Amino acid sequence: MLTAIITGASVGIGQATAQRFLGMGYRVYNLSRRPCPEPGVENIICDLASDESINSACKRLLPVIADSATVCLLHNASQMRKDTADDCSSDSLRAVLETNVVALNSINRQLLPALPKGSSLLYVGSTLSEKAVAGSFSYVLSKHAQLGMMRATCQDLMGKGIHTALICPGFTDTEMLRTHIGNNPEVVAAIGSMNAYGRLIEPEEIAGLIVWAHGNPVINGAVLHANLGQKEA
Repeated sequence: MLTAIITGASVGIGQATAQRFLGMGYRVYNLSRRPCPEPGVENIICDLASDESINSACKRLLPVIADSATVCLLHNASQMRKDTADDCSSDSLRAVLETNVVALNSINRQLLPALPKGSSLLYVGSTLSEKAVAGSFSYVLSKHAQLGMMRATCQDLMGKGIHTALICPGFTDTEMLRTHIGNNPEVVAAIGSMNAYGRLIEPEEIAGLIVWAHGNPVINGAVLHANLGQKEA
């Protein structure tokens, strides 16, 4: 059996990726607080801020992995807050890092040793994994941390037949982005104009790259930019 395990497959990039893998005959598992609406996805309700919830989800997934010929473990879920370096409480920063960084480590620690050769460990980062914008302090910090985690993971998995990569979408038309920037058509158009194609990226476009990355171990350790040619500031 072929298996895809996706955090945050309830909406956006995660949902589009779940749909892609289902179409390829994969068993697809969604780890999130909300179910994925795609028929055929097996939902494991999981709060990524809770060790107990993560432990329960991983316990359920280990027998699935043992029955799998290959697995794509995709860290997609993230939270994004509006904050700045001079106005971000340490409690708020901890909450973001708990979901965007610590939860990934908790899942990896339990599932990585069980992954069969030929599997992939993929991270959905952001164009903000390598640069910054104002007003997204904790998100930028956490996405930079994911880049370091992916690179360290690559080194630690040497010789185990499991490849990893960080997929860095540009401005993608997701619920998270709309929540952050609002739905004002002028604002959306201005954000979309920041790349060579003058539009927001569709979640399905990122999903296609994720599926490709899973099947191509030659990109092990790579940062894959998916931003339609973002304009330099």
